[in-house]
Amino acid sequence: MKGDGRAGDDRTWSRQRPAERQRTSDPARRAAYDLLRSVASGAYANLALPAMLTERRIQGRDAAFATELAYGTIRMQGQYDAVIDHVSGREHIDPEVRDVIRLGMHQIAALRVPDHAAVAATVAVAREAIGVGPGGFANAVLRAVTEGSYETLLEQVAPKADASIENLSIRYSLPPWVVRTLRQALLGADRDPEDLVAVLASANSQPPVTLAARPGLIAPEALAAQVEARAKKPAKRGKLARSAVIMPRGAPGDLAAVRHGQAAVQDEGSQLVAWALADAPVEDDQGAWLDLCAGPGGKAALLGGIAHERGARLTANEPQPHRAELVRQAVKQLDDAVHVTQQDGREVEGSFDRVLVDAPCTGLGALRRRPEARWRHSPADLATLGPLQRDLLRAGIAATRPGGVTAYVTCSPHLAETRLVVQDVLADADVGAELINAATVPLIPADAVGADGMMQLWTDRHGTDAMFLALIRRL
Repeated sequence: MKGDGRAGDDRTWSRQRPAERQRTSDPARRAAYDLLRSVASGAYANLALPAMLTERRIQGRDAAFATELAYGTIRMQGQYDAVIDHVSGREHIDPEVRDVIRLGMHQIAALRVPDHAAVAATVAVAREAIGVGPGGFANAVLRAVTEGSYETLLEQVAPKADASIENLSIRYSLPPWVVRTLRQALLGADRDPEDLVAVLASANSQPPVTLAARPGLIAPEALAAQVEARAKKPAKRGKLARSAVIMPRGAPGDLAAVRHGQAAVQDEGSQLVAWALADAPVEDDQGAWLDLCAGPGGKAALLGGIAHERGARLTANEPQPHRAELVRQAVKQLDDAVHVTQQDGREVEGSFDRVLVDAPCTGLGALRRRPEARWRHSPADLATLGPLQRDLLRAGIAATRPGGVTAYVTCSPHLAETRLVVQDVLADADVGAELINAATVPLIPADAVGADGMMQLWTDRHGTDAMFLALIRRL
């Protein structure tokens, strides 16, 4: 892999060598460019790209190239922009032009595309999509980049020895506030602040395709057998969640289990928190379980499958109509084990043995899977999310019967969304609840549990999204 701290892998993308003045862009690169423009207008990459590839009939290796080119470019655009500004000497570059240059930069820096091919093919996209003049400018910038090594340019812009927030922000393509947040989160989780570089690098790593075998519908062994038959390679089992199966290659939709709703793509950390709630000790569990914020339905389907096997029944609540429909689709194979409701989670009432509060958050724990997320959030979002998270946790505890367990979960290591929320809510004597040490649940790795008994997974250490979990018993 070229450079330092950039997404990519050991594949060398062998493209046909285009003519120096190639006039027609190839479909994969054009799709990647069009996705970047769609994301700039508010689209989500993981939803827009598959539809675009299907519509344009881009398949196989070309689809894989378009996906890595688009996702990697969005993920690393902060670093690329710093190099582009350094090389071009311009204070302002039109967004359409900057996007196409970013695509060329990713091919040069991370995808092992030969320099001449990366430049010529990218310029062809520019000329076709935005005109000859912008194509000439893109050509000049990219040729300047290829005159030396990309690593040398990056060192000029962000020296490796400089550990300042601003420098790390450029090198690892993360907004400065995210770098500060992750450093604070390490301290809050009793980790060495020297681990910050590893944590930042993991945000740009290539996540594995992890499947969840839904209990009661398919055994993990049977799902692994389907994966191996399709991929022609051994399937790995998850290290933390007993339902997790790693796909070595291939598209999940090619598996019958996925098509029939018996399994789904789900990060292992996301699976682990569902199992942790299901395995937390509850005396005289009557089988009434609740997922307070169930959309889009991944955890609800897994928790519902566990409930189905154990003779329990899950109420899956989601206030937003379109997300409630996604939950219904996710759990439809589970018969009567899951009942979907639609109301504000802060108003849900009842007396449940186990309650999952998977609260809305910034999603900073899943940056490797959601390439645009790092550019869409800001510290100001916490002004809205913080009060909502506290209200939902209070409501979840109130809906838990005495002796029952509430699991507060976020896909974020941000202290303001995790430990501080739990501490604030439990400080209110009227809430009537106490923490359970997460280390008492056998599935949870000991090195993920802080001195306060709350769990924080880390991508660099556990290979999962950075999921947070606090288990709380109603008194």
